[in-house]
Amino acid sequence: MSQFYFLPHTSLDDLIHYLKQEGFMVKAPIVSEGAIVYDDIEKAAELPWGYIDEQSPAHYKVTKTNAKAAFGWSLPVQSVKPMLFKEKEKLWRVKRDKNGTLQFESCLNKRKYAVLGVRPCDLRAIEIQDRVFIENAYQDVRYKVRREAMFIIAANCTTCHSNCFCISLGDSPFADKGYDLAMTEIDHGFVVESGGDSGRMLIEYLQLQVASGAQTHIAYQKVNGVYGKQNKSIPPLAQVEKALFEEHDHPKWEDVAKRCLSCGNCTQACPTCFCHTEKESPSLDGKESTHVREWDSCFGLDHSYTHGKLYRDKPKYRYRQWLTHKFSTWREQFRTKGCVGCGRCITWCPVSIDVTEEINIICQGTNK
Repeated sequence: MSQFYFLPHTSLDDLIHYLKQEGFMVKAPIVSEGAIVYDDIEKAAELPWGYIDEQSPAHYKVTKTNAKAAFGWSLPVQSVKPMLFKEKEKLWRVKRDKNGTLQFESCLNKRKYAVLGVRPCDLRAIEIQDRVFIENAYQDVRYKVRREAMFIIAANCTTCHSNCFCISLGDSPFADKGYDLAMTEIDHGFVVESGGDSGRMLIEYLQLQVASGAQTHIAYQKVNGVYGKQNKSIPPLAQVEKALFEEHDHPKWEDVAKRCLSCGNCTQACPTCFCHTEKESPSLDGKESTHVREWDSCFGLDHSYTHGKLYRDKPKYRYRQWLTHKFSTWREQFRTKGCVGCGRCITWCPVSIDVTEEINIICQGTNK
């Protein structure tokens, strides 16, 4: 059975100090330009103390309250994904030496990140990305190096926004694995537990006291209460996977196409999408060139361009490809589901397309 400890709010700076002296760049949620985002922090005062977020289809707003809580909000705008799978990065560089011979140079970034406040849905997204970039037949060395060096402090959910639907996917607001330390915020601090040796070393460094029975009970009740707060849901995944795979001609695809802008917001905000493209960036004098990888989207026209033909030239086909892969064929490809129910795609769709509504309509009438 796990041992629980109590981390006072006043000890957060000591926690941050420990991580920095261990060589980590500490990333944590902060408030920037009216949004809760991950950024570098130096001290606990930079956390979103008292802030809450309001999310609904095509709507996002943060509000300052008088609450003395650092994690009273539900979810950052962006997930941990950009720290592991960079939006844009140099893979290698090639130069001509004085004899005209090509010399290749790797551009591997080996920064170590410690991430504070990772929500359970984003933990599960990291697990899914591990399947794509590490456990698949092809291993991405850049992702693997960053992943193995990452120190993760999870923050169990004590609230949710109106677009969350992780529970209907069989997940929970509790962090169950994949963390070094997990914490639940209560009055004046956090109830914490370690996920391995690195977490236990941090607890020992901070000299934390064992949490009382009352503190652990309050923490459990706060997280367990999220089960009654989520209103969005989808049918059982087996039914969803079957319906999406078989209903290629469902009229709902055409209905979505009339609204979808193919902007790619959903794929950019999604913590599990991994589509990317690679480009050459040559210097003007022709003496060197850099090979660059950057995020792409299956909503882009060029994404399906093959041998002179666009295979998904209409929004209907692009949206169908995205939703079917995410909620159906992903399991066959990677032995796991492709969505964690964070609801970011709903929040950031400018025309309020709600994947849970679309899925429920397509699933109507299918065999359970």
